[in-house]
Amino acid sequence: MQLDLAGVCPLTTEAALRRAATIAPDVEAVVTAQSRMTFGELADEVNQIRSALAAAGIARGDHVGICVGNGPRWVALFLAIGSLGAVSVPVNTRLRADEFGYVLRQSRVKFLVLADRLLTVDLAAMLREACPAVDTELPDPRLPDLRRVVVIGADVPAGAGSWEHFLAAGIDPVPADCTPDDVLLVQYTSGTTSYPKGVLLTHRSMCANGFFSGGRLGLRIGDRFHSARPFFHVAGTTLSILSCLQHVATLVAMERFEPGEALRLFEAERCTHFSGNDTIALMLLNHPDRTRRNLVLRGAWLAASPAIVRRAIDELGARECVVGYGLSEASPNVAQSAWWEPEEIRAAARMRPEPGVEVRIQSSGVDSSGEILVRGWNVMLGYYDLPDDTAAALDADGWLHTGDLGRLGDDGRLEFLGRIKEIIRVGGENVAPAEVENVLHQHPEIRQAVVVGVPDPRLVEVPFAFVVLKDHGAATPAELLDWARQRLAGFKVPRGLHLVDGFEQFGMTASAKVQKRHLADHAARLLAQ
Repeated sequence: MQLDLAGVCPLTTEAALRRAATIAPDVEAVVTAQSRMTFGELADEVNQIRSALAAAGIARGDHVGICVGNGPRWVALFLAIGSLGAVSVPVNTRLRADEFGYVLRQSRVKFLVLADRLLTVDLAAMLREACPAVDTELPDPRLPDLRRVVVIGADVPAGAGSWEHFLAAGIDPVPADCTPDDVLLVQYTSGTTSYPKGVLLTHRSMCANGFFSGGRLGLRIGDRFHSARPFFHVAGTTLSILSCLQHVATLVAMERFEPGEALRLFEAERCTHFSGNDTIALMLLNHPDRTRRNLVLRGAWLAASPAIVRRAIDELGARECVVGYGLSEASPNVAQSAWWEPEEIRAAARMRPEPGVEVRIQSSGVDSSGEILVRGWNVMLGYYDLPDDTAAALDADGWLHTGDLGRLGDDGRLEFLGRIKEIIRVGGENVAPAEVENVLHQHPEIRQAVVVGVPDPRLVEVPFAFVVLKDHGAATPAELLDWARQRLAGFKVPRGLHLVDGFEQFGMTASAKVQKRHLADHAARLLAQ
């Protein structure tokens, strides 16, 4: 029986905003170190931007690019675009010019709002490189669909317009006009192919996903949720912006994650919850400022291993910590534990699927694990203008093939075991790097561990571990491997272990994930020496 989401929560961003602004107009909606905005002010800002967008000719179905840093303005733009039935195309602010141009061209962005600079990045220069005609007159042959650019800041090319001039044109009030089935977002995600794909997500899928996630997290009116997730990722839009909007909670955001500043914000803003992956959680847990900060955390949303979840509960005081699993193609949450469940279930990273979402395991034939398949209201419509890729991901019965490895318990809870493409095939055995990392994270001297697979002439692949020790840690690689052998089956024990000062040298994604392909190359070189 299909779940009637209309009886559960608001299913458009406009309805969710109107509800929040009515319930608590004076509660802060979005806070950063530089700016603050209440729900009442956010509703007014959205109305003004909607009028300006309509005056610029934006209507239902038009694609509008956003290349702006995390903050109230990003949120207001996103909600205003959606309120017209138009589609937001978030652009990763860390892209290079060629990648930036590809996203704008493939998504057929008609209108772009861009900050001239963000931190140390000259976004205006990147725009000029990708779209030279912006210095004279649009359109550019490279980006034939892009007809107008609005720049926030002083560096406004001759073929673009200023943010102030754009807003000034929005004189007449324009009513909202969006439906739950309108596409809200084109989320670019990198998969196993060499090019990013634009995931099509609707108001319904994102608003319901944010509602269920925030509810299971334990958000209530006036709570303060810290998330450094980039808004150009669906963890930023759905699991941060929309979760807070649906539950009338304050979103405390950062333009870029830095653990010391995050801990300062936790304390200064009296944050009740935070969001992160394993890397973010470890950076917070191991930061020297943590023990001197007066934190009032009640819970957290983590995509992390059981050992890290246990530490977040015990050391950060996030007693209601929950774990989620998802991917962009599922809006993103597929499953999440809930704050009211027993702590041992939440700490073990075992998760019930979202209400109305079906999950099944396509068996590998080796054990009870297999590829996670998902079907339901949260699944994408497809990849924008890529029918072959869509057909490869969504089968004829509507099942999304995630490419992830998992296991379903008898109680219906899902355990995420890792990305199938990251599984290490040791002889005839499959080894999930996350399982080995979870064991290593229990060693008292290890701050962070990352495990990758490297080629082996006899066994096909073997595990290799990179480890960052805690301050004053003195364990040697040999000692750590001896310790691991007492806790892991022989084929799971890393063939080698290398100590590093950190993982920034190997590359980190915008969401603070270690780029494992670079580590694997380095591990192969180390073993060849």
